[in-house]
Amino acid sequence: MGEDKPPIWLESDFNVGPQYGEAVPPRRDPDVVRRPKLDPAHLAEQVLAGSRGGIARAITLAESNKPAHHSVATELLRILRPNTGKAIRVGISGTPGSGKSTFIDALGRRLIEAGHKIAVLAVDPTSAKTGGSILGDRTRMGELAQSDHAFIRPSPAGSHLGGVARATRESMLVLEAAGYDVILVETVGVGQSEVAVAGMVDTFLLITLARAGDQLQGIKRGILEMADVITVNKADGDHEAEARVAARELSIAIKLLTSDPHAVPAAVLTSSSLTGKGLDEVWAAILHHRARLEEAGELEARRARQQREWLWALVAGDLEDALRNSTAVKAIRARLEAEVESGELSALEASQQILAAFAADLPSAWKR
Repeated sequence: MGEDKPPIWLESDFNVGPQYGEAVPPRRDPDVVRRPKLDPAHLAEQVLAGSRGGIARAITLAESNKPAHHSVATELLRILRPNTGKAIRVGISGTPGSGKSTFIDALGRRLIEAGHKIAVLAVDPTSAKTGGSILGDRTRMGELAQSDHAFIRPSPAGSHLGGVARATRESMLVLEAAGYDVILVETVGVGQSEVAVAGMVDTFLLITLARAGDQLQGIKRGILEMADVITVNKADGDHEAEARVAARELSIAIKLLTSDPHAVPAAVLTSSSLTGKGLDEVWAAILHHRARLEEAGELEARRARQQREWLWALVAGDLEDALRNSTAVKAIRARLEAEVESGELSALEASQQILAAFAADLPSAWKR
């Protein structure tokens, strides 16, 4: 009598939580002795069918840094591409403590009631010291996370593109192909992350507060110039009047920022995630901005420009990764860093040596 083979549990058989995967019982296949190969066509079928587990696996594949996954992710996105591009893409940023996640939770629930399917890509800051992320946005979007019509994907910002995960754009395409018609990208709200998120959405929403110190001094000019819609949040109770005053000040400031008399200034509103007051008006302003882009033929032009900029951002990111992983660069890195720290070598001289070593280490096919 032969000995029974031990059951092999497949990676695809496990739940990954109600936000990501369907509650299906695990299955066993005693004849499988290794993980199945990733099949982009099968995964695309799952995404197009709206399988939450399939969507989660597709996004994980797009986020993967493993070289073996890159070709599979590329083929998957090629298959999905004809089903993308129809969603309303909104970037959301704001000052710390402005209530971005709570705002998204309240707005998302209202949009679901109106018949939309909502996807939230919540990018959390990555620790420069440990490389870890808290990924806590779902705890602040508790009600929205329980809806079958919402998909919340927290992801670490990583070290590229000013705090926005490199895979955020690919994740947007996967979610659009899965039928989500509103994509909300919440950025970490620090440094250059606003620039990066503004470069991948149709409308950029800035959330701010009325009582966070000096209203105008506390907001960088750059983010005001990028914003298409601005809302002064937490406009409820005793702070409602303060919010209205802050909105008026912001409206005046925005008009002073541009010398173009034909430029349409950003809409400045007030809102409360607690009471829901003003949320409908904020969404109406987002739709109005997008409609204005479509009427002027600028929506397609904006997306085309974003794709071109994304191309070169990817090239820069991949080149940096290749440089850091270069065998020749690794061989001299520690010595050059020590010489720069001790003052024996200038940073300029060291950088030239690193680039020369990298160029020499490139495959000959790259040098033609």
